[in-house]
Amino acid sequence: MKITILIENDGPGRYETEHGLAVHIAYNNRNYLLDAGSSDAFIQNARLLGVDLGAVDAAVLSHAHYDHSSGFDGFFQLNKKAKVYLRDEAKELCYGKVGFFKRYVGIPEGLLKTYEHRFVYISSNQRLAEGVWLIGHKTGGLEERGKKGKMYRQTDDGLRPDDFAHEHSLVFKTRKGLVIFNSCSHAGIENIVNEVKDKFPGIEVYAVFGGFHLMGVRGTKSLGYSKMEVRRLAETLNHQNVQNIYTGHCTGVPAYKILNEVLGEKIHHMETGTVIEI
Repeated sequence: MKITILIENDGPGRYETEHGLAVHIAYNNRNYLLDAGSSDAFIQNARLLGVDLGAVDAAVLSHAHYDHSSGFDGFFQLNKKAKVYLRDEAKELCYGKVGFFKRYVGIPEGLLKTYEHRFVYISSNQRLAEGVWLIGHKTGGLEERGKKGKMYRQTDDGLRPDDFAHEHSLVFKTRKGLVIFNSCSHAGIENIVNEVKDKFPGIEVYAVFGGFHLMGVRGTKSLGYSKMEVRRLAETLNHQNVQNIYTGHCTGVPAYKILNEVLGEKIHHMETGTVIEI
């Protein structure tokens, strides 16, 4: 299994960077793309990293936000075969809201309609291939996390706190254990680990990849949770025996420092150009 971070918030100067995420995963003779960043900048990085996006067999949209979906238009120009798997609830409905101010943060308008033949909507856990699964949320009370993060969805009853039904995890079974990808972990990475372990009882989690959305509304240099809450999360991941943690993107700089204090060598900073082999 080979994981290549095609775009992230930061990285070496030779690569494009942006507030977005796109990951290429080579596994069991198949190629997967998880998300497509905030633009098509990840495509240039893929060329520099020797990743052939035209050879991607299947793609996944982790959730319905612009910084994970905006590059799919460019991807579709290069790849004419791969379907993109997303949740039924992933529509153009997501907003950030602080006080009376709101802004659209969802999938680029018109993308789902323009490329409707490329998107596959799913409503339950789904096996994509041997050893590859998409796992949805079953944790209750996620609206509280949406409210805390100032994230909302448009409904028939107006804007409501996001319950992240449009988010799912991409999971691989390896000889070393489970490898979980959840790009922003809006449901809480500790809840996501439990959801996956419930699906695969008795199998340890070798690694998790993704942002943990611990940043505040002012961006990655701010903290959206208390230091005690972040420290408690790190202790929970230790208790869950997650062996390797690769995080960045929406985790935020202050939160990463706190996590690192507790997790030590278990935690690794993701950045554009990072390559991991398992």
